[in-house]
Amino acid sequence: MKMRLQNFLLTCSLLMMSAIASAAEPLPIFDAHMHYNIEARSTWSPRRVIALWRQLGIRAVLATSRPNDGTLDLIAQNAPDIKIIPFLRPYRVQPDRHDWFANPEIERFVEKELQRGIYRGIGEFHIFGKDADAPYMAKIARLAKARDLWLHAHSDEDAIERILHHAPGVKLIWAHTGMSTSLDKVEAMFAQYPNLVGELSFRSDLEQNGGLNPQWKRLFLRYPDRFVLGTDTWVTSRWDDVPQLMAFYRRMLSDLPADVAERIAYKNGLAMFGLQ
Repeated sequence: MKMRLQNFLLTCSLLMMSAIASAAEPLPIFDAHMHYNIEARSTWSPRRVIALWRQLGIRAVLATSRPNDGTLDLIAQNAPDIKIIPFLRPYRVQPDRHDWFANPEIERFVEKELQRGIYRGIGEFHIFGKDADAPYMAKIARLAKARDLWLHAHSDEDAIERILHHAPGVKLIWAHTGMSTSLDKVEAMFAQYPNLVGELSFRSDLEQNGGLNPQWKRLFLRYPDRFVLGTDTWVTSRWDDVPQLMAFYRRMLSDLPADVAERIAYKNGLAMFGLQ
């Protein structure tokens, strides 16, 4: 009887220790918007980037870079504990962001890059308003739909709707969820386009009075499977902000039910790409 009691108490102790350890672990993060551009590579080696992600509990990333060599360098690290999902960015140099959709050289560049057979999507690319009706943008949208690739668009709501009309059903990550698009419009678009996913970097209205904005909270509860997080390391200095960004996201997510927080933090990103 005494031995059974000791075993019972030992089991309870181990379970409590496990629960405490689990509670102390930070919420894992899927970073669905990062760039490892050429400017950052002189100070942030691939090994240093991986170490930062590991330290901060970033367990998966949607990786893009300008040029795409940076993404390939990160994959080559073969980090066993960090999943890297490569996207093809249609930029060779910074000025390409302004006219990529009307540049025949970019079309040839994208075709060549796709031959690698590794990319799960195309973007992040910038396009606004009527520019999204450019023939090459329409071609990219239809190509993504046909090949089951995601698009990642930094665009206003007008351009997003034009892209989605080019290839109904194409899967699209909306960078910054429009950044300044009203939440009423965001909600209307999410109701209309079921394959639209919102990425949350640079949404300055996420926080209100030190907590999660109630309108955002309502959106998250209505569409728990439709949002992902991102750091958007678009300039080198942004890499130094990643620890603060992770702390901010975890603080905002703490205002949500645990299952919803987990979905937005990392489960949605994994599910989008069929990962465990």
